[in-house]
Amino acid sequence: MIENPRSPRVRRVAKLAKKSERQATGAFLLEGPQALREALLYRPELLVDIFATPAALERHRDIAQLLRDHDREAELITDEVLASMADTVSPQGVIAVCRMFPVSAREIFAAGPKLIAVLQEIRDPGNAGTILRAADAAGADGVILTGNSIDVYNPKVVRSTTGSLFHVPVAVLPEAAEVAALCAEYGLQFIAADVAGEDLAEARSDGSLRRPTAWLFGNEARGLDDEVRALADRSLRVPSYGSAESMNLATAASVCLYESAFELRSGSAG
Repeated sequence: MIENPRSPRVRRVAKLAKKSERQATGAFLLEGPQALREALLYRPELLVDIFATPAALERHRDIAQLLRDHDREAELITDEVLASMADTVSPQGVIAVCRMFPVSAREIFAAGPKLIAVLQEIRDPGNAGTILRAADAAGADGVILTGNSIDVYNPKVVRSTTGSLFHVPVAVLPEAAEVAALCAEYGLQFIAADVAGEDLAEARSDGSLRRPTAWLFGNEARGLDDEVRALADRSLRVPSYGSAESMNLATAASVCLYESAFELRSGSAG
């Protein structure tokens, strides 16, 4: 059992909360039982080191069984060591070091996608993770982060995906214009979610969402710059039928992705 929270090994794990350390090592932090469960189920080969308190293994016996199924062991640690390794204030007993697994945007497009989420200048880790989780739930074929978006391997982003990071390919591109070019090359329409756009119901009624689509979502505070918005084939807004001043970005993105998911699965997709 690791008992010293100041040991070099513990410090190396804790340093992965910093982007510079993640980039240098090609590894990231994976915290919480749900994230570890999904990694074991979908991408066990990416797990480098697994740590857990005895109480956590007793509490999450399915994880203990998954570890045995994959011939893996969790190294036992104390609560003090867990607190030193974790990025969270109240860690949930398990933590792992996982290898990054980036894919290229072209790989996503070459696989014949029907639905892609593009995040332009998304800075809030909760929003980024929640949109990735919504994209997974809606059956999206990929997520692409563009511009100065937050690092998808940021511990807060990873936690907020609750394991969806292991289900959906995620790529990074410097410019949204590169996504627009790929959309044109592979035959996807590029739709911007924008408050100044047409009512989303218009796209539902004209059937355009039955086509393969890449949705473009902008910064939480500023939305999409004019130059980036102009890259899209069309702009649509989620209508408000109540008195709310605005809608949270992740909520609006979920609505847009599900509108496409409904239409693509309606039996009328071409």
